[in-house]
Amino acid sequence: MLTAKQKELLLFIHTRVQDSGVPPSFDEMKEALDLRSKSGIHRLITALEERGFIRRLPHRARALEIIKLPDAMSDGSQRRQIPSATDSVPRHPPADLAPPPAYMAAQAVTVPLMGRIAAGVPISAIQDHARDVACPPDMIGKGEHFALEVRGDSMIDAGIHEGDIVIIRRTTSADNGDIVVALVEKEEATLKRLRKKGSTVALEAANPNYETRIFGPDQVDIQGRLVGLIRRY
Repeated sequence: MLTAKQKELLLFIHTRVQDSGVPPSFDEMKEALDLRSKSGIHRLITALEERGFIRRLPHRARALEIIKLPDAMSDGSQRRQIPSATDSVPRHPPADLAPPPAYMAAQAVTVPLMGRIAAGVPISAIQDHARDVACPPDMIGKGEHFALEVRGDSMIDAGIHEGDIVIIRRTTSADNGDIVVALVEKEEATLKRLRKKGSTVALEAANPNYETRIFGPDQVDIQGRLVGLIRRY
């Protein structure tokens, strides 16, 4: 039996992973549940883990895997089981794990790898098509997609590490809070969280060692929105 707050947090994590492929940060969880401190989030996550609804993946920055949802949050009368990273055909593989080889071989689709993207200080703009990357078909929705290799650690608190492959849906618009590929002044590409306020555009890092950069509306062009992530070991 879960409390109202535990259910609220579980649904928030589940929705965010489904929408963006990346678990929310502790600050985002705290804001979404209107809690005063992150210690309350730690307690809720521990309770959900003890009850078998989520799993914390070891040696990764706040990586969470949803194992199941309670009856009230599922479509059927029985408790819904969420596929884990070890399932042969997961519906939505965990954001920070590469899909199992058998799954990739049977159902993989490919998207073009367009070079490297900075999750740190912006680097040169997106390069030409280098090679193709295999990814699970459920990660790819409508529209055009491409992949980029991450360089830098400014998005590490969002679960995005150097060397990861991010899957991007090409778009010229995004919502507040989306992680986007942004082209700064037509020549520097970077991976950051988008924040809009009035006529200004902020590119926000997920690492306290990096400052949020503020730009005018004509200085930033959105190239795409993060929809998935692949990590290899």
